[in-house]
Amino acid sequence: MIRQYRFKAEIYKTGINYCVDVPENITSEMTVTKGYIKIKGTINTFPFNKSLVPVKNGPYRLFVNIQMFKGSNTTIGKTADFKIEQDFNVKKKQYVIPKMLTEQLIASKLYEDFNSLSESKRNLILKYLSFIKTEKTLERNISKLIDQLRNKEKNPRIP
Repeated sequence: MIRQYRFKAEIYKTGINYCVDVPENITSEMTVTKGYIKIKGTINTFPFNKSLVPVKNGPYRLFVNIQMFKGSNTTIGKTADFKIEQDFNVKKKQYVIPKMLTEQLIASKLYEDFNSLSESKRNLILKYLSFIKTEKTLERNISKLIDQLRNKEKNPRIP
């Protein structure tokens, strides 16, 4: 059973960001992944999904963005009511391999080389390619990647 926690905190500014400190008695019961704690919850009944961010020698911090301000009808310096729970259902986004890349990898006999890259490296490459708008730019970036794979570069990347 996932436990829900409730606390009140004053929103303050740190640098250019707005945030609240999450009580340590709450975060100490949660599971940390790569330093962060993925959560879902509400601020004054407005729903959000965020990550709690560690602070050196301090409590975990929850950053409050503009949507959260507007949706919860609150502002800096006000105390807000938070309900949070750990979000274990966070899924990594999977990116589709562009047809042009698949064709080039097969034609160059580098498909296995591409698949031997770490999952995070492949996802980073595919994420970048997914945002490219023109075929010419896609072609140019795939060509760079193919050259890097062909040259057995340890850390292939684009752009």
